[in-house]
Amino acid sequence: MKPIVKLESVSKCYEKGKYIIKDLSLDIYEGEFVTLLGSSGCGKTTILRMISGLEHVTDGKVYIDGVDVTEISAEKREVNTIFQNFALFPHMTVFENVAFGLRMRKEKEDVINKEVKKALDLVELSGFEDRFPEQLSGGQQQRVAIARGIVMHPKVLLLDESLCSLDLKLKRMMQVELKKLQKKLGLTFIYVTHDQDEALTMSDRIVIIDKGKVQQDDTPQNIYQNPKTAFVADFIGESNLIKSEITSVKNETIHVITKDGIELIFDKKESDKVGNKINIMIRPENIKISKNVLQGGIKGTIKELIYDGVITKLVVSAGDKFKLKVTAKGNVLYNVSDEVYLKIEKDSVIPIRER
Repeated sequence: MKPIVKLESVSKCYEKGKYIIKDLSLDIYEGEFVTLLGSSGCGKTTILRMISGLEHVTDGKVYIDGVDVTEISAEKREVNTIFQNFALFPHMTVFENVAFGLRMRKEKEDVINKEVKKALDLVELSGFEDRFPEQLSGGQQQRVAIARGIVMHPKVLLLDESLCSLDLKLKRMMQVELKKLQKKLGLTFIYVTHDQDEALTMSDRIVIIDKGKVQQDDTPQNIYQNPKTAFVADFIGESNLIKSEITSVKNETIHVITKDGIELIFDKKESDKVGNKINIMIRPENIKISKNVLQGGIKGTIKELIYDGVITKLVVSAGDKFKLKVTAKGNVLYNVSDEVYLKIEKDSVIPIRER
């Protein structure tokens, strides 16, 4: 299948020898919702701007629907960008905001009326044509920005942290609405964010960027459950990341003993050998916790506690230096200094074998 967007060994350098992006390749396919995820300054917005044409590529090629657009100006690329502040014109009505691009393209009035009506129907804003941006809620302004983006029938819609200005409740509602709209349109969305919850909620694929390089390009499920690097494991969700080395191999099973004498077990791979350095990830929700003795469990003491309604987040000390983040569900009441027992099953131990 031919990608709708193809980045071929692209680099971006602002100062001689100082690359923001270096030799990055990425394929994005028609109808995908792909999120570029990373911390501030990692290069994700620069990648988006190179696709849109707002940033010139230092090296490499950018293709949109098989056409080399590397040297083509932004206004001639078949993409539209929605920015984090929505960039609506305050003196224009909703209708005129959405119609702006069509008027710049000198479309006929009957075409403008038809296309604007269709776009506003899609984002469920019919009847809002005569309102001004200041008369709209944050979520409605977001929908106007999307309508203005899709009315031009771009091949790709680019969204640069476009939910970050919304309050938490509205943001969560708009995550669902945005994903629903993307599926309804069948349009390719490329979304930039530093918010991992947004990425996990909305994306078909997540591309994690760090220092201008792709750390992992995968489904949300694989990124969360099977991170390829320690950086990804630490960046996505809460995790216990333990640096260790393989101490023994028994019946195709790897055994790792921590400095505090805690044994962790996982299945062997061909490359695993005694003495190999390895990172081990354990998600807090995958650790069983009880006030009662658990057979084969680890005895520990609660050092920190945050009650969060449905769950309780704990830090449990099981030795001088061995501390584990644990997520407890249910209505059992825990307190700091309580003695508890932890059980870590083999399938909860995720080894990260970095080359």
